[in-house]
Amino acid sequence: MWFETSPRHLAGRGDFRHITQALRAAGWSNHSDPDYPHVILASPDQRYALALEPEPESYSKWWPISCTSEKENWYAQFGGNTPVEVLAGFTDALLSPAPETPPDVWPILTAAGWTHVRDERGHELAEHPDGIMQLRRWNTVSIWDRGWTAAALLPDGLGGVEAVWEAYLGNAPHLVAAFATALVDPTPVARAEFDVPHSGLVTQKPGGPQADELAKEHTARLARARATAARHRRTALTTQPITSSTPAAPVAAGRRR
Repeated sequence: MWFETSPRHLAGRGDFRHITQALRAAGWSNHSDPDYPHVILASPDQRYALALEPEPESYSKWWPISCTSEKENWYAQFGGNTPVEVLAGFTDALLSPAPETPPDVWPILTAAGWTHVRDERGHELAEHPDGIMQLRRWNTVSIWDRGWTAAALLPDGLGGVEAVWEAYLGNAPHLVAAFATALVDPTPVARAEFDVPHSGLVTQKPGGPQADELAKEHTARLARARATAARHRRTALTTQPITSSTPAAPVAAGRRR
């Protein structure tokens, strides 16, 4: 039985297929090694690469995502407890071209009741009312741009904090905005009872969509991914000359055992 679980940012990882099957439906190719327990996907134009590399520690970076092209070059990574419904905000946005005008991320969060502050060095922080979830933008003039980070942090009882999950979002504002939109969505997500990192921090209500309905919703999600990718391909064919692109390093994968 599935339970409606909220808030979503503390609901735990969920079903990985929410991400991987949507990208496959959008035409991403599978470069996974059948002898290695991971998933490696690359976009049709080879600009983007995504890997899923489960680790024993759920706070490790399970989801590396990269972009390498003439116009974009960034890297992002997400911890194992990142809810797939939140991560999908980021990955779904990869299926459409970036807007000409970069979106402003902070109003998305403040409209949902988050606080937003900027310090004297230009670093910015938005925090959820629960004091656990936060989104940061690091202001730096160095070559190494720390960009945006997200984290769900709990006091560890020793004066420090422990991470439920952390993410490095890179520096593409439209992707961060899509991630933030999914992050503040108040819609509960489906999880099994107690199948969450910290059951005392979430509310789980019986009812809501169950197996058949969840399967239908997933099928509809895959159809939307196909339609979005097809629409983008048609637009690209009519507005851009054919050029060679630099392949994304498929891998985001990296570690071999």
